[in-house]
Amino acid sequence: MSRTTVSGSQFPSRNLWKILPLLLLVCVTFILPASAQEKEKLWRTLTVSGRGMETIPTTLSQVSLGVEIQGKTAEEVQLEAARRSSAVVTLLKNRNVEKLQTTGIRLNPVYSYNNNVQRITGYSANNTVSFRLATEKAGTLLDEAVKAGATQINGISFVASDEAIASAQKQALKEATQEAQKQADAVFNTLGLKPKEIVSIQINGASPPPPPMLYRAEAAKLANADASTPVIGGEQQVEASVTLQISY
Repeated sequence: MSRTTVSGSQFPSRNLWKILPLLLLVCVTFILPASAQEKEKLWRTLTVSGRGMETIPTTLSQVSLGVEIQGKTAEEVQLEAARRSSAVVTLLKNRNVEKLQTTGIRLNPVYSYNNNVQRITGYSANNTVSFRLATEKAGTLLDEAVKAGATQINGISFVASDEAIASAQKQALKEATQEAQKQADAVFNTLGLKPKEIVSIQINGASPPPPPMLYRAEAAKLANADASTPVIGGEQQVEASVTLQISY
């Protein structure tokens, strides 16, 4: 009876070991074709890249203005710098400039050297702001800012508007995609191959704006000028590239 019991309990296990190779064979049968298909996609692909470029006018000027004051005491120069800076900022706000912000506030001692001895002879205060406005209004506003108290024009860079850059980027991406597709069609037609599907797409967006055009001037000369300061913008190039991987 004990043998019969043992034999009955072991019967399913022996059958399982018999059918296990069949189960593994079925699993392998279903897995291998998918794996082979994926490898075929990777092996039989063509990679092409296209580039698009749009040139747009720079209609905005990014300006940096400063007020620098020197005097005998720190309190004296700081108060005068603050007074002039407030007048300049008020002017800029009244002219509705964009992205107005303070970019620097400094107060430093001024030293003199005599017989290798260092002495403080005064103090220098410097406040700077930056803002953006239409390039066509930049020259007149610079002159007004100097009259209001600005003593430095630290730099000007020219850029297109955010809307113009976004529109140009879309057009550049379209041109880059079309260029990549033309290259792929030329290769497939030459070799007598038929494309199947696009396996991957890689996109690089618009390029950053060009380096700023630095412009520095003495405020006193601008304030005494008869005509407004001429400010002329240029053009900005927006580039994009697209890389396609196509199976065949």
